[in-house]
Amino acid sequence: MTNLILPKDVDSKFRFITVAAQRAKQIQNGAKPRVETRSRKATGIAMQEVLAGAVSWEVKDEKAKAEGGAA
Repeated sequence: MTNLILPKDVDSKFRFITVAAQRAKQIQNGAKPRVETRSRKATGIAMQEVLAGAVSWEVKDEKAKAEGGAA
C-alpha cells in the first residue's frame, strides 16, 4: 500500500494511520472485522476497514478541550 489513496473524509496520512492503529488494537483485543479481506493481520484488516469507511471517528477540538479543562 505504498500509493495510498485516502478517502475524502480523511484529511491526512497521519490521521489515517492513527485511526487504523487504534482499530488494529481493537481487533487484536478480540473485535470482529467489519469488512471481508484477504489479510489476516490486524493492521491490514484495520487499514481496509478505514479505506472502506467502516470505522467511524471524529476530531475533537483542542481549543474547546483546553478551555473546558482550565476553568
